[in-house]
Amino acid sequence: PPAVLAGVRRLCDLGADPVAVAQVLGPLAADAPGLRVPGGFDGFELAVRAVLGQQVTVRAAHTLAGRLVAALGEPAPADRPSLPGLTHFFPSAARVADAPADELGRLGIVRQRVAALQALARSVAQGQLDLGPSADVTGTIDRLKALPGIGPWTAQYIALRALAWPDAWPSGDVALIKALGATSARQADALAEAWRPWRGYATLHLWRRMAEGAPPWKDLP
Repeated sequence: PPAVLAGVRRLCDLGADPVAVAQVLGPLAADAPGLRVPGGFDGFELAVRAVLGQQVTVRAAHTLAGRLVAALGEPAPADRPSLPGLTHFFPSAARVADAPADELGRLGIVRQRVAALQALARSVAQGQLDLGPSADVTGTIDRLKALPGIGPWTAQYIALRALAWPDAWPSGDVALIKALGATSARQADALAEAWRPWRGYATLHLWRRMAEGAPPWKDLP
């Protein structure tokens, strides 16, 4: 179906222009040309995962997301073939918004993030926040930052992954500061200015370099 194909394009960033990106990123992208920004089929799900990942490890965030889906998600139909291991669909925004806060807390989600999740879910369920592929990026980022518990980093990360904004830059990200060899978020932001309007791709390349143990970017000749 067209909707599935469109989702795959977003998921794999098939609309990217690697040549244009490489022209601006230069040496940063030279050893991994064509790197794409991983997207998602559903913007709300991605935003929830971003909130759950605040100040915890990737593994812990994965565990919390699994508990949330098991508790609030709709069970997959038993009479229909599905992917191996698929037992539930991700809960809707309305379901998360209406869930008792205590129920979410029992899943191991701290109170501050419960409030953030439910504020996010209410905004989406009530049509006040659009996390779809055609959303206005600037307005959506402003509305995200106005929600409790969602700061600039989370808003920019959601813009990068859910809205496919190529110039997203999660300022203050510790890994980005370290990968750049910067001493502060302000210095990292200044260094990243050279990569506009493709700072989202620069973000992925810097995270990749950190994972590979590459030396700080600022220290290279």
